[in-house]
Amino acid sequence: MNDTSATPAGTQALMRGLAVIEAVAEGSTSLAAIGERIGCSRSTTHRLVGALVSTGYLRQGADGYRLGSHLIGLGARAREQSPLSALARPVLAQLAERCGDTVHLGIREGDDVLYLDKVAGSRGLEMRSRIGLRMPLALTGVGRALMLALPEAEWQRLFERALTERTASGDAAVTPAHAPPEWPAYRARLHDYARRGVVFDLEDNELGIRCVAAPVRDAGGDIVAALSVASASPWMPESRLAALAPEVSAAAEQLSRELGWRDS
Repeated sequence: MNDTSATPAGTQALMRGLAVIEAVAEGSTSLAAIGERIGCSRSTTHRLVGALVSTGYLRQGADGYRLGSHLIGLGARAREQSPLSALARPVLAQLAERCGDTVHLGIREGDDVLYLDKVAGSRGLEMRSRIGLRMPLALTGVGRALMLALPEAEWQRLFERALTERTASGDAAVTPAHAPPEWPAYRARLHDYARRGVVFDLEDNELGIRCVAAPVRDAGGDIVAALSVASASPWMPESRLAALAPEVSAAAEQLSRELGWRDS
């Protein structure tokens, strides 16, 4: 976003404004932090932020700048206008009601999984997942379900990149006892998951959280999304993970058929 030398002035301002919104969304809350993130001077950053505050895209509080209320409405409309989200919502809601656990829907964006929807279960459990959150594909149940059809070399690349990012971030939600396995064991698990058509997350991504995930396919048979059922480990012993696998697979298959997939 910083290479704007060849773009018209209006486009440059638009791109910088969008960069400001992304910077705030990712945790930059002061003018200095936003300016550093987008590569602009303080005066330019101040003008951009002021315009976004005045139009409701950002808000200013005692703790700095946050995303504004206008984006809430836009986000809701974006989800409503997504064919996948619209088709998936009844399937997710029914699965959450039957299981009593939290259900997620995610898609791949680059090397990350993007959570498109989340239906809370009835146990009152809070987890760090949220709609719009991006996380490394290789470390989440939904992400690994999205990886199942990829070649092994891509599995390894995504795995190594995810571990590098996690180490750099100092993720406090993971302890050595619950870290992902070494690459040979990870590869063996993915091959096993690919044969089964379901993925288990055994607290690899978030301490105390386990899930079962399955891929969703389109009319051409390509994996375009994945859904999961997640809960705290006391409610997800290995026996329940195994028992939930057919139900999660059936929900993923139901959504796949909505998208035009047919089992050959």
